[in-house]
Amino acid sequence: MQKDIRFLKELQEELKTQETDSQAAPRFWVIRDYQTVVCPDGYHDEYHVASVKREDFDEVYALLEDIEADELDNLSEEARESFNEIGGCAIPAIEWLQEYWSDDAELIPVKLEGFICPNTMFIIKKEAEEHIKANHYHYSPKAHTYAMTAWRAPKVERLLKVLEKFDWDSVNKNN
Repeated sequence: MQKDIRFLKELQEELKTQETDSQAAPRFWVIRDYQTVVCPDGYHDEYHVASVKREDFDEVYALLEDIEADELDNLSEEARESFNEIGGCAIPAIEWLQEYWSDDAELIPVKLEGFICPNTMFIIKKEAEEHIKANHYHYSPKAHTYAMTAWRAPKVERLLKVLEKFDWDSVNKNN
């Protein structure tokens, strides 16, 4: 019983002092992550390159960096010179990739779409942050805590108020 009361007092202190992330009470945290979704050209955040022959799907400039680090030295002088002329444009990049890397390479416009990760719910932001660190392999590097309001949930609101305001020392005195 004493351990439970100590836990509730510590939880109460965390509830009172934690960041609110500008979210109305009753608040809780979830994990928000991002996924790459194919979209129409012109609505994209970035381009990815797809190649069935190479079994590859990667962001175009990340792919070019990998090629530069791992494969460029093994390519012809012409390919290396042409690589240096790509610049920061996706069109010369895909043309180079089709000529020197894989003839079936194609540019795919994609956008990053946020989503709430299923089965995540925390009443303490710090616990959500620790969860991301401990389980990083389940999430992208962009995953972060995301505050939400338990809108029109009177029992959740009451529970959180009790946890925040109850005098846990009075329970100790009565026992």
